[in-house]
Amino acid sequence: MTQERLKFGREGESAALSFLKKKGYRILEKNFRSKVGEIDIIAEQDGVIVFVEVKTRADHEFGHPYDALTPAKQRKIIQTAQSFLVQKRISDKTIRFDVVAVTSNAEGPDPWKIELLQNAFQV
Repeated sequence: MTQERLKFGREGESAALSFLKKKGYRILEKNFRSKVGEIDIIAEQDGVIVFVEVKTRADHEFGHPYDALTPAKQRKIIQTAQSFLVQKRISDKTIRFDVVAVTSNAEGPDPWKIELLQNAFQV
């Protein structure tokens, strides 16, 4: 992945973080890694632990950002979430998997169009 694409992705994640905070999410961790994979954002909202996948795209030329969340990617996120819960000794909380789609918004007043899909998939 080129440096430019990495920078673009980081900017999208930063926009997603700000968006989630405004929605009442309390950020617990960013870019949590396990042997299996990575979770972009782990947060808490109303007592629920939320694992958030951020998908950043320049446009919809290759489909909506949600389309990149394949069943294989979902399995990796679930396994990584399980690693987080074990590592942090969390067993008594409800969990949820959300996706934030961040798309470049050249036409609007904001640089990003941000969409939140709560409960995007389940265990």
